[in-house]
Amino acid sequence: MTTADPLLLATARVSTFLGPLLQTNASGFFFERDERLYLVTSRHVVIDAANKHLPDRIEIELHLDGVDLTRSTGFSIPLYANGRSVWRQGRDSGGEVDIAVLELDRTKLPAQVLLRAFTPAQLAGHADDIGVGATLLVSGFPLGFHDALHHLPVVRQAIVASSFGIRFQGQGYFLTDARMHRGASGAPVVMRDPAVPPRNPALPWLLLGVHSARLDMGDRDQVLDESLGLNCAWYADILMTLTGPQPAPDKLAPAPDAEPPAAA
Repeated sequence: MTTADPLLLATARVSTFLGPLLQTNASGFFFERDERLYLVTSRHVVIDAANKHLPDRIEIELHLDGVDLTRSTGFSIPLYANGRSVWRQGRDSGGEVDIAVLELDRTKLPAQVLLRAFTPAQLAGHADDIGVGATLLVSGFPLGFHDALHHLPVVRQAIVASSFGIRFQGQGYFLTDARMHRGASGAPVVMRDPAVPPRNPALPWLLLGVHSARLDMGDRDQVLDESLGLNCAWYADILMTLTGPQPAPDKLAPAPDAEPPAAA
């Protein structure tokens, strides 16, 4: 029996809504810690004040059958409760980090849901010796494109384009070299786990980062110079902070009818 690679089952298609109106398509993935399940995506997917993107809920697509992958269902997640955001976001010494984490209530998920989730053991670190030019994959939904019959993402090949472990320009990300598009924001950036046996046999991939956006030169000649083809991937180790103790309510983002925080 042919089954989907678990990486594809760890990646979620994310749609943002304002009321009943579809706003954007994006990507995300599942992360599990201490039996708690989270959805990870880019922060600008859930709020981007600079571009007046202020959705009030997101919807992800979940598989319901490991054999018949055509069976799926949508799962809606409100972004605000009691006038406050429900996602977690963070800062580091470089400023805002373009990652958002939402905890999923397992009791509200379909009983037969099929998914895979990364764990803390799979977060890449200095001990993994990831060099410049290392081969990566980015699993997501570029421009919303995917296998619409089986509800599966596609993957793009990438390489590490800056020194892994060093914060590029002092920011909390490294660079990848890959052909990327809108809709891939929030996608996991991974490499095959070199450990034997894998740290998570059910999902034998190492999580390096979260794809955010393409990086370009502001003064590039749009006619003479091609796009750099480089992208920002925020280091995934911040997930240990974002899935830790819940921040105090006064540290959460306000609802969009209040003054929203600046977008990352």
